[in-house]
Amino acid sequence: MKMEIEGRMAAALAAALFALALAVPGAEAQKKYGPGVTDTAIKIGNTNPYSGPASAYGEIGKADAAYFKMINAEGGINGRKIDFITYDDGYSPPRTVEATRRLVESDHVLLIFNGLGTPTQTAVQQYLNEKKVPQLFVATGATKWGDPKHHPWTMGFQPNYQSEGRAYAEYILKHAPHAKIGVLYQDDDYGKDYLKGLIDGLGAKGKSMIVSKAPYETTDPTVNSQIVTLKASGANVFVNITIPKFAAQAIREAGVIGWKPLHILNSVSNSVGSVLKPAGFAYSKGVVSDFWLKDPTDPTWKNDKGYKGWVAFMNKYYPSGDKTSVFPVYGYTMAAAMVQTLKQCGNDLTRANVMKQAARLHHLVLPMLLPGISINTSATDFYPVKQIQMGRFNGKRWVLFGPVMTEAIRGS
Repeated sequence: MKMEIEGRMAAALAAALFALALAVPGAEAQKKYGPGVTDTAIKIGNTNPYSGPASAYGEIGKADAAYFKMINAEGGINGRKIDFITYDDGYSPPRTVEATRRLVESDHVLLIFNGLGTPTQTAVQQYLNEKKVPQLFVATGATKWGDPKHHPWTMGFQPNYQSEGRAYAEYILKHAPHAKIGVLYQDDDYGKDYLKGLIDGLGAKGKSMIVSKAPYETTDPTVNSQIVTLKASGANVFVNITIPKFAAQAIREAGVIGWKPLHILNSVSNSVGSVLKPAGFAYSKGVVSDFWLKDPTDPTWKNDKGYKGWVAFMNKYYPSGDKTSVFPVYGYTMAAAMVQTLKQCGNDLTRANVMKQAARLHHLVLPMLLPGISINTSATDFYPVKQIQMGRFNGKRWVLFGPVMTEAIRGS
């Protein structure tokens, strides 16, 4: 009897081991990996202007890297560590092309994340779509990033520029209906995108209200002459569509020559630490802009759980970062959305599934988004953030006012 029982137990054990042997390969077969993915790692590529005219945005790439370092320290994503590879493109399209090709063809990354700059990311958009490589959460608000029909591998993140321009028009029509508007804008897709939204938003009045348009190139040493020209035009409303270096110059020069229009500054340059402080707080007083992230200099958030979490992150993982700049907040938020997308992918870490999951972000609330703002995407909606709130700089900090706006910010 004893031998019979032992024989049965041995047979059962053998059967169990055989079943396990069959089950393990089956489980492994369920894993689907694209380039740059293993059981222990996920390669993500990025280009950022750590040098050149847009180097203030370097804080974003550094915050991205710090966030992924934190995630890795906490065990990674479903057990896989993020291998974040970022290259300096100097805000130069040819360098972006070179670096992006290297990321895709030599580094074999799964995706390109948070590539910064409208002219630079435009230079690689078609290439990445032809290669079917996700160009995900592009770090600019160009309207072109939300076109899944023609560019299904590209998705933006922040409110798009044309809709922001329409919001500025809405504000002007309400608060300065008889305005004479002067516009300073970067002479490329980024600047023209904002300008189109502004003109569209002004409607029939637009042609007569805009009395002067002054373009600039990123190779220009300053925009001082443009500011003098805009003042001479008689403009009493100034719409400032510039990247940080030139935004600071424009604010300062307007103050120096005594030009005091209603000053509307595009959101990509409303950082206190990177723009307003260099321009001078006295000259920055009264400037109006729009927001979707919590400004780290605003004491309103002193006891906010999300803000405290961001400060703790900065102290531990990015201690050299500028806590007065919104750019590390931006990077922190974008990286959090990237992590959520990858978590949703589970073990299907293919490029196609990454895009599929990026288009399945529903009512995602991240710690440093303004209250009332959430991230929503779908297969036909590649504009994750579609809400803003206006704010005015009081000489020390931004003060938010009015409701969270949605209608004017919907995708174009």
